[in-house]
Amino acid sequence: MVFTADADGRCEVFTWDAATRRTRQVTDRPHGTLHGAIDRDANVWWFDEDEHGTGRWRFQPFEGGPDQPGLMGVPEGEPRGLAAGDDACVAMGIGNARSTAVYLGPRGGTAREVTRVDGHATLSGITPDGRLLALGGAAGSARAVTVLASGGTTHAVLAGCEPGGRLWSLGFAPVADRAELLLVHEANDSYLLGSWSPEAGVVTHSWCAFDTEITARWHPDGRSLLVRQDRHGRSTLHRVHLRERTVEPVPTPRGTLLDAAPRAGSDVHYLWTDTATPPRMASTAGAPLPPTHGIAGQVPGEHRDMWTPGPDGPVHSLLSLPEGRRGPVPAVFLVHGGPADHDRDAYDGVVHSLVASGFAVVRVNYRGSTGYGPRWRRSFGQGVGLTQVEDLAAVRADLTTRGVVRADAAGLWGTSWGGYLVLLALGVDPGLWRAGVAVKPVADCAAAYRTTTEALRALDAWLFGGTPDEVPERYEQSSPLHYVAAVRAPLLVAAATRDTKCPPGQVRDYLAALQHAGVRHESMWLDTGHDGYEADDHVAVLRRAVVFLDRELRGRPRTTPQTPRSDRDGDSGRVRYPAPAGTGTGTTHTERSSGHAEGHHPQ
Repeated sequence: MVFTADADGRCEVFTWDAATRRTRQVTDRPHGTLHGAIDRDANVWWFDEDEHGTGRWRFQPFEGGPDQPGLMGVPEGEPRGLAAGDDACVAMGIGNARSTAVYLGPRGGTAREVTRVDGHATLSGITPDGRLLALGGAAGSARAVTVLASGGTTHAVLAGCEPGGRLWSLGFAPVADRAELLLVHEANDSYLLGSWSPEAGVVTHSWCAFDTEITARWHPDGRSLLVRQDRHGRSTLHRVHLRERTVEPVPTPRGTLLDAAPRAGSDVHYLWTDTATPPRMASTAGAPLPPTHGIAGQVPGEHRDMWTPGPDGPVHSLLSLPEGRRGPVPAVFLVHGGPADHDRDAYDGVVHSLVASGFAVVRVNYRGSTGYGPRWRRSFGQGVGLTQVEDLAAVRADLTTRGVVRADAAGLWGTSWGGYLVLLALGVDPGLWRAGVAVKPVADCAAAYRTTTEALRALDAWLFGGTPDEVPERYEQSSPLHYVAAVRAPLLVAAATRDTKCPPGQVRDYLAALQHAGVRHESMWLDTGHDGYEADDHVAVLRRAVVFLDRELRGRPRTTPQTPRSDRDGDSGRVRYPAPAGTGTGTTHTERSSGHAEGHHPQ
């Protein structure tokens, strides 16, 4: 198997040989390596990218050897899918700001371009014989899934734009006797498994519905599926037999499954965690897996769920309380990004640090979060951002009424879209929050739209119901800059000079407005893009934020200047963050979601 793990503070690619029970580090790059895969012939693949996320796929034999280019003649670009068939047939998606191209060729040989499409798309699979490829577009578009022949001709175009129905492609069956593409279809406020084949077209398995988000993988037999469901901040596994129309639960501990892969027979390998326990690898059949060398012991404190009544249903929060608590305590609300994401019952180094420092930590899965069904994800009744701010305020009121959180010592911390909600909440509800930490935030919705990536412009247009030119009042109403004069709580803002997702210009304008309004704040400029890799950079932001919150919420002596820092000069040197993994592939492709300190703005 191939996996990614820590190597002296960087994420790198490793192999594991179950027969010898040995690991081998494959990559060793200055800024780390996150994208890893293994093909049908046990060659190890990784994406050799620069600090801007641009690069090429490379591979080497499982036992080691010289690095080789995945395909010759493929230009550098962003990774948008990797798939391997039999007989060393390789396909890869490579993108740039304007388009996505799919290349095909023999492993290590000369590639040819199969197709090129405008915008962002993802290569999601290849048949074992290499004759068909699947390309995923926006799940709610008229070209949600395109099936192509290896020569580039279109076999089928599957739409995901019917009312309430989005569509995702999850790869072809790994068998030679048929071509069957696995699909997930959102319909009637549930998620259904489906498939496409040249003979039958699209078949929806309406008997197998899930009320919250799922992902799925083929078992090696090509007859059954492993379904991973995210529900109410936790994960469950199911084995689905399509022909028999049966669903069997796969027993796993209560918590979150960061990844799960079916193996021969009924074995499943998975990466499990909960709030109190760092991630661990496990096998349902007891197969030997790489040992995990993580944080010793468990996260201290008490960890529990809480539900707060709301206009569209109860709001679920994950609550972590420090040990030895007597009465209300200062609290930090960690605000997840997305918005199509959710906080999980999973280990988070920021939660660990804050709880060990005596803070309560509240992770709110506000309206718009995944894991609670399509209706919850689409609930933006008060407006973009404003709906989520309302949920944060409701949970805060619930906790103070219960005597858990001090009303005068509640702070906010978020990254990317979570950082946007921090800035918005401080301006909309200035009397509720005593401090805020916003890392790489959206600060001006209209300005961010005009300078961000094409994929995020499409997301914003969907969220707001149009562009800033078409619905300017909606962008203004939801923009933190609109409320900056009302902010009263001190702020720590960390932004990145090369951020293309939450661009630096709109953050500089917000910091200038804070200074003009006389709001006490600090800025921390990072010499990175939106994402990065190195562990010491996480620690730099973590340390700065914890010291800031300790001072503001508990009145500790000040160790940094009280006057506002320059909104342009920066003050902390180089800081970088890990990027989320790339898109899904037809091979075994490791994926990571960024945590609170590093965060990301999903596309």
